[in-house]
Amino acid sequence: MMPSAISRSVARCDTRFQQPKRHPLRFYKAILPFVLPMGLLPTMALADDSALSVKLENDGFASSDDGHFTSGFELNWMFTPEPQSWTQRLATALPDSLIGEADRASYRLVHQIYTPNVIERRDLIEDDRPYAGLVYGGVSLYEDKAVGRWQQATDLHLDVGLVGPSSQADSIQREVHRVTDSDRPRGWRNQLGDEAILNLTMRRQWWHDAPLAGKQFSHGPSVGAALGNLYTYASVGYSVRWGDDAQGIPTLTPNPGSRHQLNGTSGWQWYLFANVEGYYMAQNLTLDGNTFRDSHSVDRNEWVAEASAGLALAWDAWQVTYAAVQRTREFDGQDEQDTFGAVTLTRRF
Repeated sequence: MMPSAISRSVARCDTRFQQPKRHPLRFYKAILPFVLPMGLLPTMALADDSALSVKLENDGFASSDDGHFTSGFELNWMFTPEPQSWTQRLATALPDSLIGEADRASYRLVHQIYTPNVIERRDLIEDDRPYAGLVYGGVSLYEDKAVGRWQQATDLHLDVGLVGPSSQADSIQREVHRVTDSDRPRGWRNQLGDEAILNLTMRRQWWHDAPLAGKQFSHGPSVGAALGNLYTYASVGYSVRWGDDAQGIPTLTPNPGSRHQLNGTSGWQWYLFANVEGYYMAQNLTLDGNTFRDSHSVDRNEWVAEASAGLALAWDAWQVTYAAVQRTREFDGQDEQDTFGAVTLTRRF
């Protein structure tokens, strides 16, 4: 055999044993929409009395399971609106029964990933929740006012975005699992199709404060409602908080908002909290499937309850908050209740 022929044969043999090439650029393209807003943070921080928060929600923060609500990311900028800002004008234009004025407002960017419990299967798992990726942006208005001996906290939220392959949830989860050497998700071909989402949410909480062991003990009921093609529900709950003075307690999916911040600005501060909440869920896109096309879906439970607890620690302008939640079964055939946790890092300016 001639040397050139030998070389070609060796090259063909080597090719058989070469590993398939990775394509890391696909991952970077997938996370680009979430990295770009970080470049705006220095500009945002110039606003007076503002706070930047990054919240990560993950089932791995509270359990060993990897499925259902598997991952959530939220970037939130809260600030005090100027009297002539569009957020303040919107608040004053709304009925006083909803909100009188905006004491604070916020913008946020959210990304969430939902999967069935067994992600290694390629086939459609009909009796488990659909694969779904969400990406959306939102604006919130907050008002606090005294009502007799109670403090009333009102939140209004508007969220606009999409569900479906354009969220890049499949690429993100595949690459994260590759890097962490976790189970490879194989069923994303069964995910919900692209669909725009629009949701309005209102939440009202009442707090009663009393001194306890040198700290502040706060407790009170809450009501909420959401209307949209992502979620439509009504909720009632009750919350307790003990420690240093704070704006509220952390809210967890499906509740939007960012009322977890301590009010003090120097030294060590902390609080503990717990919350119970019940929902009548009339619409949940991540379970009901696409609105205008055929897709995978499961039979949603209309009545859902949850219990959450956690703590917040702050030093001067920095704060970290941890919350864990356990939620009752959300659909027929669900094997067990879901548990997930959330970690939020906040910097005040």
